[in-house]
Amino acid sequence: MVDAVKTVSIDVPASAARRFGLIVIGDEILSGRRQDKHLSKLIELLTERGLSLSWARYVADDPEQITAILKDSFASGDVVFSTGGIGATPDDHTRQCAALALGTKTELHPTARELIAGRIQSTAEGDPIKADLNTPENQHRFKMGEFPLGSDIIPNPYNQIPGFRIKEHHFVPGFPVMAAPMMAWCLDTYYKDLFHQENWAEQSFIVPKGVESTLTPLMERIEANFPGVKVFSLPSVGDPSKGGVFAERHIELGIKGNANLLDSAWNALRTGTQELGYEIHDLS
Repeated sequence: MVDAVKTVSIDVPASAARRFGLIVIGDEILSGRRQDKHLSKLIELLTERGLSLSWARYVADDPEQITAILKDSFASGDVVFSTGGIGATPDDHTRQCAALALGTKTELHPTARELIAGRIQSTAEGDPIKADLNTPENQHRFKMGEFPLGSDIIPNPYNQIPGFRIKEHHFVPGFPVMAAPMMAWCLDTYYKDLFHQENWAEQSFIVPKGVESTLTPLMERIEANFPGVKVFSLPSVGDPSKGGVFAERHIELGIKGNANLLDSAWNALRTGTQELGYEIHDLS
């Protein structure tokens, strides 16, 4: 078992009314056996709706870690998506951990039972033994519908085995092909009133051979003079395969914030960079 938690923070507009977070659960992600696709997909889904991701956490298939992280996230008031660990194998702990974090217990959700029973029937292909809901194998499958008391169903268009939602937390499978449409459904069903509230934008340019320590005072001055605007720098050692200004050491320097506030800050950042003796290469 991998005993590790990796945290990734991602900037979000300071004026956002709600924060969105992601918890990715699974030893296979932390060991590198599988590459996480949930982070980039959720960012894409949020961006399409004018929203941003505030934080992401990666956690092993360890009940104590999962429960601790969920206790924190339930207390945060954030909107959270959790992927993985809601199956019925011994390493699937998420359903029980969510219940523990909330101080409650799990129970077979009646709608989940109907959906799982329907899935069993549809995959039995007329075989009466496979369709028998009372066999030990099929009874075990119903564990996938045992959710914390008070949970609502999240429909799964891929195979009908549902996820669940409770206290602004949305629990979906670890398979991206299932998780992506389920996360989109949750956003469109519960958070449409938050879509496109921020006229959020960002702009940047390349500073060849830029030095962050030299540019930092300028960055601090821009943020102080233009409240609501954030300045960012992304240094790179260069990549010869890309050619041009990207082949050698450089910095991508830019600003982000409400689009209505960016023009003056943008001009000040460009002018200040040039006054420091640097060239500017605009990104197409």
